[in-house]
Amino acid sequence: MAADQITKMNKYAACVEYDGSAFSGWQAQKHDVRTVQEVLEKALSKVANEPVSIITAGRTDARVHATHQVVHFETDVERTEFSWCRGTNRFLDEDVRVHWVHPVDDEFHARFGALTRSYRFIINNAKIPSALFRHCSTHEYLTLKPELMREAGKLLIGTHDFSSFRAAGCQANSPIRTLIDFELYTKDEWIWFDVRANAFLQHMIRNIAGTLIDVGSGERDLAWMAEVLAAKDRTKAGTTAKPNGLYLMGVEYPEQYQMPTSNKLIGFWSD
Repeated sequence: MAADQITKMNKYAACVEYDGSAFSGWQAQKHDVRTVQEVLEKALSKVANEPVSIITAGRTDARVHATHQVVHFETDVERTEFSWCRGTNRFLDEDVRVHWVHPVDDEFHARFGALTRSYRFIINNAKIPSALFRHCSTHEYLTLKPELMREAGKLLIGTHDFSSFRAAGCQANSPIRTLIDFELYTKDEWIWFDVRANAFLQHMIRNIAGTLIDVGSGERDLAWMAEVLAAKDRTKAGTTAKPNGLYLMGVEYPEQYQMPTSNKLIGFWSD
């Protein structure tokens, strides 16, 4: 094919929000299960009138939510940003929404180009679990002490070997991660914490949450968190918290891409 006959591919980034309650995670699978990647690729393909594949900033587990997942896709089809966004949402169920579509250059990569990722974990700390918020929070009936959980979480800030908080099946090449920020908030019977890192290991945040709950409930003391981190042994940490309360809140990229800002949760969990 002559050089002047080669069609230049258009590359776009998109922000996706989803309620993970009815999904078997992000990644498309061979067996017949519903995943976010599958439904989003089908919707984009209908708008493009050709198959579209997407690359994501981070794969989320079953029942994990996102307010600001970032993906990229390539196609030789030309559509306006508005047409991509509105058209894709037309073919999506109500538990998935595309908030924006943004053209990017050939160098952009949703996963490898990300500088940081931010997550939020929400705990319903009430004696009786909420009927309304059961799919969007994790319940803990034991009375928790937020001040202890906050101190314990701060001990994880920095560059560490997070093997103690890594799932047995994690396929990451290295357990070394840099946790940049940890903040914990409370309101009435709600406790939530925000974490930001260069990247996360499989189940890392849920394992941190389970360990923080053990400290907050008084089952373990504050010093135990540092001991768990130093042990580099998953069996030394707390149990893996349920996925219901976990949200991907934001992905940061170099300023040159001028990405729109993150979508924030509202209601009980606004900081």
